[in-house]
Amino acid sequence: MNVSPLPSRGTVLVGRDVAGRTLRVSPHPEVGRVVLSIWQDSICVATFRLAEADVPDLLKVLAQGLLPAQHPAQLPA
Repeated sequence: MNVSPLPSRGTVLVGRDVAGRTLRVSPHPEVGRVVLSIWQDSICVATFRLAEADVPDLLKVLAQGLLPAQHPAQLPA
């Protein structure tokens, strides 16, 4: 894909593993989606259209990734 302007809403996160890699997060409440797109320099290499209803699950998974590993019996419901 060709270069598109930075999102007017949302944010751009800079990757730390590959130079020039970014994640663009663009909310589109008018259609009930959040678009996640991965860019390498000026080229979009992947997109994912996340339904609003799935955002809490994504946030939960991201937050759990920051917690120290726990025994399965200790995991919160």
